[in-house]
Amino acid sequence: MQGIPPSVVSSEAQAKSESGRRGMGNRLALLVSAVSLLLPWPMRRWLLNTLCGYSIARDARIGMTLVGCPSLRMSRGARIGHFNILKSIPVELGECASIRDFNWISGVPSGHPRHFLEERERQPALVLERHAALTSRHFIDCCDLVHIEEFATVAGVRSQILTHAIDFKRNRQATAPVRIGRYCFVGTGCVLLKGSRLPDYSILAANSSLSRGFDAPFTLYSGVPATQVRSLDRDGLYFHRQQGFVE
Repeated sequence: MQGIPPSVVSSEAQAKSESGRRGMGNRLALLVSAVSLLLPWPMRRWLLNTLCGYSIARDARIGMTLVGCPSLRMSRGARIGHFNILKSIPVELGECASIRDFNWISGVPSGHPRHFLEERERQPALVLERHAALTSRHFIDCCDLVHIEEFATVAGVRSQILTHAIDFKRNRQATAPVRIGRYCFVGTGCVLLKGSRLPDYSILAANSSLSRGFDAPFTLYSGVPATQVRSLDRDGLYFHRQQGFVE
């Protein structure tokens, strides 16, 4: 029987070692997050920044939420609400970005080739740009990058963003990033599948399924699978607001 090339053994060992270090970091962050839940926020913030290496701005805030991320960056005014689970993937919130309550956000970190068909480098992470918002009771799979751009809103409840799926031809899991463009609005109960892209200044109607990338801005997308329905009024105040939260 032909032996396994040393380079393969070496790369697999390095991947397992790196995965182990990340796992330890995630577990430490979860432990610090859990034991500090009842402490005053300034002390809790100091512990997360100091022990976990996070970068949480002085006026950013995390509620009663468990955080087990390898890295967390929160710019000024950013908010994470109560009873969320964030684990295993880097998270970045821009200025005044917000994650509300009861969301599950997780993914498989990079360096797990047996889980995924990796023909390119995955970027498992969640990024919310300034004034972007993820409301309550959503499920976000970040096995690849989920990028919610500035002033976009994932609204309502029970939406799912899925960055991985089975490649039936090769019988392996495959990933692709999901992008929600600037000033977009995602209605309640939507599903966004791997590789999907909602263009800037667009609306995804409630209970729709976005399965691919689109390019036309100022457009209403709707249906299962979602298709272009009609153009939107470019003068709509939602598309020109200067504050993310809508009263």
